[in-house]
Amino acid sequence: MPNPDLILVARVAGAFGVRGEVRLTAFTGDPLALRDYGDLLRADGSPGLTLVAARAVKGGIIACTPQITTPEQADALRGLELFVPRAALPEPDEDEFYLADLIGLAARDPQGVPVGKIKAVQNFGAGDLLEIDPSDGAASYWLAFTRETTPEVRVAEGYVVVVRPAEVEGDKA
Repeated sequence: MPNPDLILVARVAGAFGVRGEVRLTAFTGDPLALRDYGDLLRADGSPGLTLVAARAVKGGIIACTPQITTPEQADALRGLELFVPRAALPEPDEDEFYLADLIGLAARDPQGVPVGKIKAVQNFGAGDLLEIDPSDGAASYWLAFTRETTPEVRVAEGYVVVVRPAEVEGDKA
């Protein structure tokens, strides 16, 4: 289970150039905001990277960090997820939320019947997905996080409304 006190903000994409710069994929609205968070942490809360300089590139940033001085070191960290404490992030606006806020929320069908809970939120490159852990003990399943499949998100009330596509339910229509 992810640490709810840490929010994923970046992932190491690998080396950039020959001077030990590292490419980071940013999961923030403004990729350069990563500089403002201070130390970026590993998933267990231990120190990850400290950014001392950065410039924006498509999909992220190129950064200098004292923890990486060679391209080989940067490549060795490829895939490392970087987090910040939840308290370091600004509070979302009234109708906004962080994806991490969805984990643990109840999932209800459009009639309000509980169908499970949100186990995880992932993005494998084609958009955000919710992993739903059904309350009937069946295997968990993935649901695209779109307005069609998730028409209501009620973080303050502790639930989301989910609509499973007919083909997921086994409908042979």
